[in-house]
Amino acid sequence: MQPPHLLLFLFLPILLPGMWADPEAEPQVIQYLLTGLFANISSAEVSCVGLMGDIPILTVHPANWSTHFHWPWVSQAAAEGDAEKIMSQYKIALRNIVRFVHDTVQQTRQHYPLVVQFRAGCLLYPNTTSQGFLNFGWGGRDLVDFEVDKQYWEARQPSQVAELVSKSLNEKKSVRVLLEHFLSIWICQSHFLTLKRYGRATLERQELPVATVFARTPSLDQLLLVCHVTGFYPRPISVAWLRDGLEVPPGPALHTSPILPNADLTYQLRSVLAVAPRDGHSYVCRVRHQSLGTLSLLIPWENRSAAPTVSITIVALLLLATASAGGFWWWKHR
Repeated sequence: MQPPHLLLFLFLPILLPGMWADPEAEPQVIQYLLTGLFANISSAEVSCVGLMGDIPILTVHPANWSTHFHWPWVSQAAAEGDAEKIMSQYKIALRNIVRFVHDTVQQTRQHYPLVVQFRAGCLLYPNTTSQGFLNFGWGGRDLVDFEVDKQYWEARQPSQVAELVSKSLNEKKSVRVLLEHFLSIWICQSHFLTLKRYGRATLERQELPVATVFARTPSLDQLLLVCHVTGFYPRPISVAWLRDGLEVPPGPALHTSPILPNADLTYQLRSVLAVAPRDGHSYVCRVRHQSLGTLSLLIPWENRSAAPTVSITIVALLLLATASAGGFWWWKHR
């Protein structure tokens, strides 16, 4: 079984934004992902990672619950706030979570080992409004969500565990009020804005995409045009094929891979278009990205297979012209 801190990153593709959207219209996200691995009644290993967008900002060690900051500016932001008080409250909350999970397992007669997950954070929209969230997962499925505006826990599945957990948590009014204040005031306003101010250079980093176009021939009657785009940041990007200047619509001939991470904290993807060889159309790969501003990156596909045909035609014409000239000279001097 993988360690909890690795399990956290398995959920990142679900939590992060989609492949392409207008970056100006997307909300900014700060979230803390907590995973607890409960091997038995006396064992619990809990780890946590904090993210701003797709950038890890901190990690809580599962052994001693110590905090590691991934960037110097995160430490500076934590020093400005009441970080020590928050961490002491966090450790108390972890102990309560561990006790609560064990009690729930006993009451509902669940089985060990068990994995539970918490996801808490805030969405900050372009119009400066914000929305806190808190989700609780049990065994890989959504269990209950905390509705911040209503200060109410709502079950996300029709099960005994979900009903018991939501009922038990809703009975703790003081906890619900504290969570609403924590998510709305501390995370969405104070903490989020402080981190943005200190980490502006990292959070607003932009890297230009590099694109290349090449072809593959899996069969004599099919040609695969491949547009490979890499080295770009942030993650949202738009890649499309243009046939004679018009965008190729989605269909079975067009396949775009998921966006994958590179080792240098940038991203890459491929878009593959199946066409008929020598169909007479021109093809261009178009890339749009935040780092390009209002411009688009256009990479045409050069049909190099036509080059040998052109060369053969030119050679044939030269031979024909030479033969004609020689024949004319021979006839004139005969």
